[in-house]
Amino acid sequence: MSSSRKPTSRSLRRTTVAATSAALAGVLLAACGGGGGSAAGGAQSGPVHIKVWAWYPQFKQVVAEFNKTHKDVQVDWVQAGVGQDEYTKLKTALKAGQGAPDVVMLEFQELPTIQLTKGLLDMGKYGANADKDKYVDWAWKQASDGDHVYAIPVDGGPMAMMYRTDLFKKYKLKVPTTWAEYKEEAVKLHKADPKAYMTDFGSDETAAGWRQGLMWQAGSRPYTYSASKLPDIGVKLNDDNAKKVYDYWGDLVKNKLVDTQSYATTDFYNGLSTGKYATYIAAGWGPGYLSSVAAKTSGKWAVAPLPQWNAGDDAQGDWGGSSFAVTSQTKHPKEATEVARELFGTSQAAWKIGIDQAYLFPLVKPILNGSYFQDKKYDFFGGQQINKVFVPAANGIGTFDWSPFQDYAYNTDTSEVGKALQGQTPWSSVNDNVQQKVTSYAGKQGFKVSQ
Repeated sequence: MSSSRKPTSRSLRRTTVAATSAALAGVLLAACGGGGGSAAGGAQSGPVHIKVWAWYPQFKQVVAEFNKTHKDVQVDWVQAGVGQDEYTKLKTALKAGQGAPDVVMLEFQELPTIQLTKGLLDMGKYGANADKDKYVDWAWKQASDGDHVYAIPVDGGPMAMMYRTDLFKKYKLKVPTTWAEYKEEAVKLHKADPKAYMTDFGSDETAAGWRQGLMWQAGSRPYTYSASKLPDIGVKLNDDNAKKVYDYWGDLVKNKLVDTQSYATTDFYNGLSTGKYATYIAAGWGPGYLSSVAAKTSGKWAVAPLPQWNAGDDAQGDWGGSSFAVTSQTKHPKEATEVARELFGTSQAAWKIGIDQAYLFPLVKPILNGSYFQDKKYDFFGGQQINKVFVPAANGIGTFDWSPFQDYAYNTDTSEVGKALQGQTPWSSVNDNVQQKVTSYAGKQGFKVSQ
């Protein structure tokens, strides 16, 4: 996070912090003790059936393609919910010791939390390490820990700037290449039309991943985490790079150069379709989302690289991304690993569905860097080959660790941003407040936190 790739289906979802908090401390103690595993099933006649939970758009066709090309393994697909709804069911099943699928779709930021519960199979034992060089490095590192492979990357969300070419022409705006230029053009736009904004600042919980992606691009690395080094974790949510992001956007908000509507609301959709917003800072899955909610603006948009903090830099950030993981409850670890690796993998047929109909952004290099994806023209963007912007962004993203309490961190960040928006606290204190609350929470759950 939905057939149109709306934010609720990428890393934009409601959090269930209370439930996570209640279980995390005990889980950490168990995780530090090791153990866990999956027994292989007995002999059976006919193909092995693997149950998969996933909510990818048009996934039924991908499953049909897999089943058509695989004789000994067949996929039984279940739509068990989108985002947090699926995760809640998965955590319940894992805690109960039964009811989990063989393979499950998980967003990258969820992997540490589920892995901490010993809920994920190490697919490295079943040949998954052979896929390492097929995927962009940063995505593979998020899905693995050394030779331990806990997920197979599928899609990601490298960020770029979509902009209204007609509005830029009307108001004589230039396409900004730096964040300083972005502000200059925002001032010019709002002066010409006080009802227009350069963009909408994603301040609510559905945009937590958006804000994190901007900090990622700025060079902030809030966590240093490896499951093999539990209970140690590094937490630094208030470094200078993170602070400059909120100082910048807080300034735009205070000067009314950007709007502050909640993402995934009617007012936000209308802003994209009516010309209220001249740009949309979005991810590689954003073109499908935008073309759905702002269909009447087809042909009026273009894509440009994300503005840089320093002229000439090539820093990138990611918003969203998902993978296939095998749960520890599977009775068919070998076959489940095969499904996780090959449902999409390097399949041209599966990826044609994913690219053309689901607007997935591939992280497997033969597809990502292939001519079909890079040269594809998009009518909504006036025939622009937009992936010639997004692909270099994807290849330029640096490594990034997530925490095993990401829901709590996102929730806390959203709360503190909300206070700044309401004038209750200065923007300069947001990152420090988040740092204090998250480190305190992590310590209470049994983590040994370094700052």
